[in-house]
Amino acid sequence: MTKPVRFTTVLDGLELVMGLGIHPGERAAPQRVIVSVRMEVVYPAPPADDRIDQVLDYDFVRSGIHALVADRHFDLQETLCEAIAALCFTDPRVERVTVRTSKPDVYPDAAVGCEIERVR
Repeated sequence: MTKPVRFTTVLDGLELVMGLGIHPGERAAPQRVIVSVRMEVVYPAPPADDRIDQVLDYDFVRSGIHALVADRHFDLQETLCEAIAALCFTDPRVERVTVRTSKPDVYPDAAVGCEIERVR
């Protein structure tokens, strides 16, 4: 009997231009936001073939994040991170997700961000 296997699937450094923030300047215009997602994915067995249908296709995460931010302004990075984590958990094989967001242009000398980890 084959044991379940765990893989970590990563989407790193996704750059978005979106509405995020509570300050008037952040509400007036979209800003750059960098998103990184790590998903711990459990499969019943290692992939037997070299085919995408046997593993998590991270395209759904990337396109899902783009859809989340397309027509919505998020006030808080925490809220954005939670929405991305919920998106990842729509695939039942995802057991743990870490989401990190960063606003690199808020200050001239530092980026500001948020990171959450959620477990199913």
